[in-house]
Amino acid sequence: MSKLTKRSTQVVCAVLFAVAGFSAQLAHAQEGSRMDAVLDQRFKAANTTNDGKLTLEQAKAGMPRVAKNFDKIDADHKGYVTLQQIKDAMKEGAAAVQK
Repeated sequence: MSKLTKRSTQVVCAVLFAVAGFSAQLAHAQEGSRMDAVLDQRFKAANTTNDGKLTLEQAKAGMPRVAKNFDKIDADHKGYVTLQQIKDAMKEGAAAVQK
């Protein structure tokens, strides 16, 4: 194999690995966006008072996993959780699993 052919092969491989990595990141981002949209919809449906504050009763009726972890998510013990608190708790849980 000539030096030029070997170098060309290395460049092509590097480009393919870069494209594959970018594709994986893009797929992960798209999946995250889809999951966010589903979570937003589920929160909106469960929050029957439309005040942005999901109570334990509302969570039990519409978001059972949130209800199961309600005390952990409601760290300030306000009696409700917000969509952002749920998202933060999910990120913390995912980060803990990756460790």
